[in-house]
Amino acid sequence: MAEQTSLRSSRGSGASPKPQAAGPSTSASKSSFGKKTIALVYDFDGTLSPRPMQEYTFLPKIGEDPKTFWRECNRIAREQEADPLITYMHLMYQKAKARNVRIDRADLVALGRDVELFPGVEAWFGEIAEYIRIRAESQGVALRHYLISSGLVEIIEGTRIRPHFHNVFASEYWFEAYDLPYPKRVITDTGKTQYLFRINKGIESLGQSINEHMPEDARPIPFSNMIYFGDGDTDVPSMAVMRKNGGHAIAVHTPGKSRTKCVDLFKAGRCDFFAPADYRRGSELFRRTTLLIDRILANIRLEEEAWRLRRGIERKGAD
Repeated sequence: MAEQTSLRSSRGSGASPKPQAAGPSTSASKSSFGKKTIALVYDFDGTLSPRPMQEYTFLPKIGEDPKTFWRECNRIAREQEADPLITYMHLMYQKAKARNVRIDRADLVALGRDVELFPGVEAWFGEIAEYIRIRAESQGVALRHYLISSGLVEIIEGTRIRPHFHNVFASEYWFEAYDLPYPKRVITDTGKTQYLFRINKGIESLGQSINEHMPEDARPIPFSNMIYFGDGDTDVPSMAVMRKNGGHAIAVHTPGKSRTKCVDLFKAGRCDFFAPADYRRGSELFRRTTLLIDRILANIRLEEEAWRLRRGIERKGAD
């Protein structure tokens, strides 16, 4: 796995090297307590951005009305009993070809520059890093941001916030496979949970299986150090897995619009908190996120002290 950046020496986030898989190791075998990485995991559409990313650039480029496009996509998926995500990825390029609009990978990346973000998103990463830098009493606490989305890797790569993410797991095209680009990876609602376990186990390379058992004390990022951010039904499986395993979840809704879905998620125990998707410092979302971060930091200190005590007993014995 890529080397972690300590927040004691760095306030911001930058582009990270491609993470490598971490080999199993137990805390007892290390010379220092290692479970000090906090992971904030985000959905994209409706969570960091008000609308699906395709609506800002791709669909206008090929002359498609978003509502008409999604309605047609859902109809085809129902009629053909097809996966809705594979359907939309196929239909996008089918319509582009029908209009003689050639869009390759570089074009999609360029389209990402125009994707709208909720208020405060761009400054959020630095503000959270600074908060942890001030509040962390334990040396060497690290912060990582992850993105798990059914949207497109290519568009996400072109957004202004891509450099802040340690890793991005999203749907992706295989451009050289056929005349039309072919889905290389499709991330469904339930499929998102696989990537939560990849983060938890430190096995972020998609070429490696996560199905083998790994003891809890060998997992580099405990679920208790993780917070998931999502906006609706598509995030329920991830929220459920997160909370069932001791992690945390926050539901967001567009500021000024209905919060009914978030209330339902909160009542069902799917999330710890909900708030408008206003990422500015001092907002409800910032305050509730930092409350959970305070809890995580306190837990890190408790676990580290218990680790030191066990290590001392192992070295010196009960007497």
